[in-house]
Amino acid sequence: MANALTLLLDFDDQYRRDVDQNHAFLHRRDRRFAQQQQEQRQPLTVPAWLASLHALNGQRQVDSGSDPRLRGWRQARWVFAGLGAVLGVAFMLGLLYYDGGQQINVTLLVALVGLQGLLALFTSVQAWLGWQPWHTLLGRWRGNDDALASLRPVLSARVAHTGGLMFALTGLLTLLLLVAVQDLAFGWSTTLQASAAGYHQWISALALPWQSLWPEAVPSLALVEASQFYRLQQGSGVANPALLGTWWPFVLMLWLVYVLLPRCVLLMLAALQLRWQSHRALRAHPGWQPLHYRFDTPWVDTRGDDEGPAAPAPAHTALSPLLASTTLIHWAGAGLQSASLGAALSAGPAPLQLRAGGNSSLDEDARVLAQAAESGQPVIVVARGWEPPTGELSDFIFDAREQGMTALLALVPLADEDGAALADPGLLAQWQRFVDRQRDSQLLLCAPVAAEKEQQA
Repeated sequence: MANALTLLLDFDDQYRRDVDQNHAFLHRRDRRFAQQQQEQRQPLTVPAWLASLHALNGQRQVDSGSDPRLRGWRQARWVFAGLGAVLGVAFMLGLLYYDGGQQINVTLLVALVGLQGLLALFTSVQAWLGWQPWHTLLGRWRGNDDALASLRPVLSARVAHTGGLMFALTGLLTLLLLVAVQDLAFGWSTTLQASAAGYHQWISALALPWQSLWPEAVPSLALVEASQFYRLQQGSGVANPALLGTWWPFVLMLWLVYVLLPRCVLLMLAALQLRWQSHRALRAHPGWQPLHYRFDTPWVDTRGDDEGPAAPAPAHTALSPLLASTTLIHWAGAGLQSASLGAALSAGPAPLQLRAGGNSSLDEDARVLAQAAESGQPVIVVARGWEPPTGELSDFIFDAREQGMTALLALVPLADEDGAALADPGLLAQWQRFVDRQRDSQLLLCAPVAAEKEQQA
């Protein structure tokens, strides 16, 4: 399947996953991605956006082979290709059947070639017009709300052209085989009053595409005059019967130019049309405009996730006991310069101290989360308590969960860079509201060990 088609399906899948998400979260996520692409001077495209979400969430990559919506169309192409191959052989065997009696009628052969061309053209026209002859059958097969609804006509045309191409190819091979192993005798006959000269003009007009390439494939007037026959005529009436077999180059080129090549061209046009319509369907998707709005519009956190006006700060904030852990993350470098803070917060003598946020890139933050998750322990996140919690910290916590970190997170706001415990009730209430807004039962607001001892005293 074309990349444009799988891109449309991937985008539709992500859109359906995002329907239940909060608008503020989607705006933060997509705006962050746009800023990251600008910082790295990378193009801001939908494929890059989907790839980043796949890498972050472990979702499927672009793979048309595993998509159930495309599996049926792929199976239909195989079925039609097989049927076309079988019917092509049977058709040519029946058309060129010769028992030594009357000649094989070239007029009938030309008429059937023309019918093949009309069927191929009709298949493409219905796709270009968006007409669905099998709408009822396809409606039972796939729901009308499917992302492929507008692409069914061209998908059906591509399936039909695949079968037609195999029909033409096996028919051509069968023709060559019969020419090699049998003595075929061609002629022409019609009920209409047609002279040999008029018939020759008509045949010469059909042979114009290859007249200069293969002159021997253009029947001469003498051949046309000698090969005319009548149904009630006994015998061929030809002085040189071998002359009747010289029609085969014309028949071969007729089939090649008017059956096989049009099918190849129309199949390629169907593939190009599918790609073009997939891009058009992607731009008309209901999620396209909102996504680019989130890309281009800065996100401003006026309150939180649509929770309405801010409630007054609670008078008392309950701090959870500090978790026993040897993994520390210093948000924006908070307390990282303190020589005693790591030992005071860690349950071991040699804590793993990591830095995230601030000037760190998103890739560096992702590596910090992966390194912290490898320890399998609760993680202590140290932040500057006198600064308000930011949306970047909220995104960092969300990314930790998206990457599969299920351990407890202990958020420790400090009063200064030396690691003093935050004691201001208003600031603590601010951090408590931040923790509550995350709706994460594994996220706790904690104080340094020294502060706990002071509260117990």
